Amino acid sequence: MSRNVRKLHCTPEAVFRVLADGWLYPAWVVGASRMRDVDPEWPEPGARLHHSVGVWPALLDDTTSSVRWHPPHQMVMTARGWPLGEARVTIDVKPAAGGCLVRIQEEAVSGPATAIPTTIADVILQWRNAETLHRLAYLAEGTAPHDVESETA
Repeated sequence: MSRNVRKLHCTPEAVFRVLADGWLYPAWVVGASRMRDVDPEWPEPGARLHHSVGVWPALLDDTTSSVRWHPPHQMVMTARGWPLGEARVTIDVKPAAGGCLVRIQEEAVSGPATAIPTTIADVILQWRNAETLHRLAYLAEGTAPHDVESETA
C-alpha cells in the first residue's frame, strides 16, 4: 500500500472543503482530466463523481465513489480506473502546529492492477500521490481564511 504525507498550512476543515466539492476533483487528482457530473449527495457514502481519465482523444469515462465521509478526519473512496481496475483511497487529516498533516494511502483492490508487484506499484503511486497532495495543498491553502491580525497594512 502506497502512503504519502504532507504538511499543509491550513486547517483540516479547509482540506475537507476541497474534498467536499466534487467539481474540484480533476484539479487535485493526478490523472483525472474532467468532470462529467457530481451526484447531488456527494460526498456522502455511496455518492459518485463521474469523471474522465487520460487526455483527449484517449479519454476513459469512469467514476469514484465515496465510501466513508468523516470530516475533518477521514475520507475513503473507491476510484475506478478501468481497464486497470479499482483502488481504495484513504485520506486522513490531523491537526498539527501551523496547519495539518494529510496522509493519502492507495492500493489496488480489483482488476489487473492487483497483479502488479507492490514494490513497482508503490513507486508509481508515491510519485503520483506526492503531486496529488501538492495540488490539494494549493487548493486548500489558497481558499483557507487568512489570519488578518498577523498581516500588516
